[in-house]
Amino acid sequence: MKRILILLTAALMTGSIAMAQPAKRRTTTSNTSQQHKTATDRASLMFPTAADMPDDVVWKRDIYRQLDLLKDKNAPMYYPVEPNGRQVNLFTYLFRLILTGRVTAYTYKLDGNESFEEKDKLAVTDMLERYGIYYEEKDGKLNVADSDVPSAEATRYYIKESIFFDQRTGTFTTKVTALCPILMRGADEFSTDATPYPLFWVKYSDVAPWLAKLPMMGSNLNNVSNLTADDYFTLNRYEGKIYKTNNLQGKVLANYCETDSAMVREQKKIEKQLDDFQEIVYGHKIASADSTASDSLKAPAKVTAAEQKAKEDKPARKSLFGSSRRRSQDNAATSGKPAASTETPRVSTRRQRR
Repeated sequence: MKRILILLTAALMTGSIAMAQPAKRRTTTSNTSQQHKTATDRASLMFPTAADMPDDVVWKRDIYRQLDLLKDKNAPMYYPVEPNGRQVNLFTYLFRLILTGRVTAYTYKLDGNESFEEKDKLAVTDMLERYGIYYEEKDGKLNVADSDVPSAEATRYYIKESIFFDQRTGTFTTKVTALCPILMRGADEFSTDATPYPLFWVKYSDVAPWLAKLPMMGSNLNNVSNLTADDYFTLNRYEGKIYKTNNLQGKVLANYCETDSAMVREQKKIEKQLDDFQEIVYGHKIASADSTASDSLKAPAKVTAAEQKAKEDKPARKSLFGSSRRRSQDNAATSGKPAASTETPRVSTRRQRR
């Protein structure tokens, strides 16, 4: 009897261990999947960034710009081309964050629109193989040497920015919401035109805590890196041409601007629309458009000495009503009749009580 009880007890213990093992595995797997989220949360707490755009803004316009990193204003994103100690450029920094899984990259679609849904997440190995970037995989981790990172070819960026009016603070804000690095390849001794290859989209709110840790040198005259990448984008220190706006037809400027001059005119037109809307909201345009307000704000005209002397020598004009009133009073005094009033009679109305 004792032997039977011992066997039953052993069987129950073995079954409970077997049932508990998958749960333990699931717990370990879930903990592994949450490591990157925990790292991102920790970075956002240590390096706080600007608040996101409110969902209830009353006016917003989305603008897409193309940045040329070879221009002086955009140079802080490009140099140093190769890592120099702790100094790295923006593309190398983003590439490392995506390679290690700290930041999620999303596929660049043919229509150029960004999508941050789960189905549009980019498989990093597919990107590496598609663009011929040499990598090694060991213990499930991807490794790319510094010399194999194509940072020298990433000379352009697409950025999406939202210009919105916050009715609660009464301010206009321009906020970057997405980044897309572009590889420029194909230029050789036979052709000077390079072909752009947009790599991926990243959500700016995902990378902002990490960009707050990346120092930048913002001036040629001051070599101290007193600027971070997040400061650079938050302060809108970059310079880029508009190539697309969010519109009802989903067209880019190249779809309806047939020539380069037409493209430049359309870009200037959009920039002016943004400035004009801001001025109208703040009241500058309304004041200048109102003739009464503009006349009242004009400075008094200067009077010359000759005009002032002529004004003093000119006899005062008599009032027509004043002269007629005095004439009627004189006639009444000589004739003995009461003078007729020339003033407009007052009309009064009495409200009848109900």
